[in-house]
Amino acid sequence: MNGDNGCCFPDVGRSFMMMTRKKTLELLRKSRALWYSSSATTFNPPPLLPQRRVVVTGLGLVTPLATGVHASWDRLLNLQSGIRSLQPRDLKLSGVEDDAILRILAQLPSRVVATVAYGTAEDQFNADRWLGQETSRISPFISYALCAAEEALSDAGWKPEDPEDRERTGVAIGGGIGCISEMLGAARLVKEEKLRKLSPFFIPRILINMAAGHVSISHGFKGPNHAAVTACASGAHSIGDAFRMIRFGDADVMVAGGSESSIDALSMAGFCRARALSSKFNDDPQRSSRPFDRDRDGFVMGEGAGILVLEELDHAQQRGAKIYAEVRGYGMSGDAYHITQPSGDGRGAILAMTRALQQSGLQPYEIDYINAHATSTPLGDAIEAKAMKAVFKEHASTGELVFSSTKGATGHLLGAAGAVEAIFSILALHHGVAPPTLNLSEPDPIFSDNFTPLTSPKELGLRAVLTNSFGFGGTNASLVFSHI
Repeated sequence: MNGDNGCCFPDVGRSFMMMTRKKTLELLRKSRALWYSSSATTFNPPPLLPQRRVVVTGLGLVTPLATGVHASWDRLLNLQSGIRSLQPRDLKLSGVEDDAILRILAQLPSRVVATVAYGTAEDQFNADRWLGQETSRISPFISYALCAAEEALSDAGWKPEDPEDRERTGVAIGGGIGCISEMLGAARLVKEEKLRKLSPFFIPRILINMAAGHVSISHGFKGPNHAAVTACASGAHSIGDAFRMIRFGDADVMVAGGSESSIDALSMAGFCRARALSSKFNDDPQRSSRPFDRDRDGFVMGEGAGILVLEELDHAQQRGAKIYAEVRGYGMSGDAYHITQPSGDGRGAILAMTRALQQSGLQPYEIDYINAHATSTPLGDAIEAKAMKAVFKEHASTGELVFSSTKGATGHLLGAAGAVEAIFSILALHHGVAPPTLNLSEPDPIFSDNFTPLTSPKELGLRAVLTNSFGFGGTNASLVFSHI
C-alpha cells in the first residue's frame, strides 16, 4: 500500500488525481463563465452624482512681496516689487567655503531672485513664531504651505472639531521642485562618506506631497490628501483638482494651492543652462521681470505659497461663511510639442482656456480680466498673447478685456505661481480692481492700442476672471472665477 495516495498502484492513483483535478478546473471555468453571462451584466449603472457648486471662502499668501494676503495685495497695487539681487546665502551651500561660494555665484549669468522676506515684522515670514522646533524637520516649501494654510483657514473661519467634518475636509497642495538644496546637501554627505550625518528627516523633507501631508496632520483633516506635480502649473492643477473633488462629492471643504522654495545653487544653475532666466538687469533687479515687454529676456526665480479654502456652496452658506468667488471652470490641455517651449500657434493655451470657459457656462465676452501666465520669456509671452486673441477675438481687440501679469512684481514662483495668481485674480474680482504689470516700458509688437496689458491698477466692475498657468512638458491649466 502506498500511504500517500491510498492505492497499491501509484501510477494509477496519480492518473486518477490528475483527471479529477482537470474535471474540477473545467467545472470552475464553466461556473465562472455562467456567472459572468448571467450576473455581471445585471449591475445597475453607477449613481449619478449632483454637480455641486464650489466657492472660495479663505485665502492665504506667502510671497516675495509680503507674508499675508492684505500686505501682498496692497504692495502689488502700489507697484512695489519683491525682486532683489542674488546673495551668497541664497545659494544654500552650507559646508562650502566662502571663496568657493563666491566663485559659484560669479558663474551664474542670472543674479536676480524674488525671495520670501524673513523677519519678525507682521508682514515677514517667521516660521519659529508658529512652528517652534518643527522647523528643523521640514523644508521651507512645507513651512510656507503651513503658514499660508493657517491664514486661509483662519480667514474662512473653518476649524472643525467634529470628526465627520474633519473626514469631509481634504488637502490638495502641489509643487514643482520643492527643495533641491536638501538633495544637494545629502549628495555631498554621500560623496564624503558621512552617511551617519544624514538627517532621518531627509526623505520627508523632499517629497512634494509632504506640504499637503503636514497641513492634513496639523489640522486633522482626513479627506482627500493630494499633490499635483506639474511644473509651473502645479498650483492651478491642485486648485482645479480640489474643485472637482468637492464637485463630485469626495469632500465638502478642500485646502488647496501650491508651494515652492527652489532658490538655490543647483536650481539657479539648471535654469540658467536652459537659458530661461533673466540676465540683462542684474544691476537693476526690480526691472528684471518684465512680462510682455519688448526687452524681456527671461523669468526671475521666485518662491512662496498660495492657499485657498474651497467649499461646497450650501455648506458655506449654512455656516454663514464669507464668500469671495465661485469656481466656475477648470480647463486642462497638453501641447504635445516640446519639453520647454510652447507650440507656436498657442494651441495648448487655447484649448485650456476654451475648456475652462465651456465648463463655466460663460461666453468669452463675459470674462472681464485675465491674469496671464506670462513669465517674461521672449517666446512664451508672445504665444500666450496670440492665444488670448484667438479665444477672445473682438472682446480682446476692442479693449473690453483687461489683462496683466503679476510676475513683474513677484517673479515666477514655479509650482506656487498658479495658486498665488489665482488668489490675485480672486482679489481683483472681490475688490473690483485689476492689478498692473510692472516694467512694461515698450509692449511687444503683438499688442495694439486696444489690446495692451495694464500698467497701473484699474477699477472695474468685474464679474468673471480667468487665470492661466503653463508648465514645462507642455502642461496647461486655466481657472475661471466669478461672483455667485
